Amino acid sequence: MRVDAPAAPAPDDNIRIAELLRQAATLRTAQQDNRFRIAAYREAARRILQLPESVRAVFERGGRAALDALPAIGPGIAGAIAEILTTGRWSQLERLRGEVDPRLVFRSIAGIGPELSQRIHDELQVDTLEALEAAALAGRLEQVRGVGERRAAAIRAALAQLLDRGRRSSRPLPAAGGPSVQDLLALDADYRAKAAAAELPTIAPRRFNPEGRSWLPVWHTQRGPWHYTVMYSNTERAHELHREHDWVVIYFHDDDLVEHQCTVVTEVRGPQTGRRVVRGREAEGATPRCG
Repeated sequence: MRVDAPAAPAPDDNIRIAELLRQAATLRTAQQDNRFRIAAYREAARRILQLPESVRAVFERGGRAALDALPAIGPGIAGAIAEILTTGRWSQLERLRGEVDPRLVFRSIAGIGPELSQRIHDELQVDTLEALEAAALAGRLEQVRGVGERRAAAIRAALAQLLDRGRRSSRPLPAAGGPSVQDLLALDADYRAKAAAAELPTIAPRRFNPEGRSWLPVWHTQRGPWHYTVMYSNTERAHELHREHDWVVIYFHDDDLVEHQCTVVTEVRGPQTGRRVVRGREAEGATPRCG
């Protein structure tokens, strides 16, 4: 009688990444996210465990494009896997858990130390490598104290080395093709109204929350082609300025799951003082003056 050999155990990287994807699916289920997105994470985890080789080997051989080509992966999850393999972190999952620390995310980039990492986050209001890349390409990085043209160019090059391996060069960041400022401001207003009415699930962020309170409202929603995750900014700077219930961070992606972000704030200086604006896109419009 023929006895089939037992299947080889999945490589360690595959087991770890599949578990992280399952954790993201579980958290998104609790936070009432779109069921199709949740299913995509679960299916990707299942397929990764079935791979006959390590996802690290696939990535080292062909970059993100090779990950994207795997069954049930796609560009968004490929980007998540690449981030885990290159930095040891997954900022999206940390955000869902309420424990993301952008200072650690940015310190994975050559030339950015702890102080500059904090200034970049505080002044640009970004907390992912992709959002930092978008700000750098838009020329906003040079506006950060201590970053001149030469240093900004070096950081852009380091970002490209970290992010661009295997990424399709034709894929633009949605500076012009993403949601309009009017749509983002409407989303911001709806989020703050729902949060005030206690209509949203909340998480207990690990940072700046010694009591372990579940206070941070999280909203997953879809409008048009865009899927959104919206939450207040739980950052050191927001708490320092007592703006943790003012600054709203909006993460968005289309069906390929490649995520981008922006921040909506109440302007405190200049002609738009008292109005809600999208940071970095102030010239495109604002809400009527508050108060």
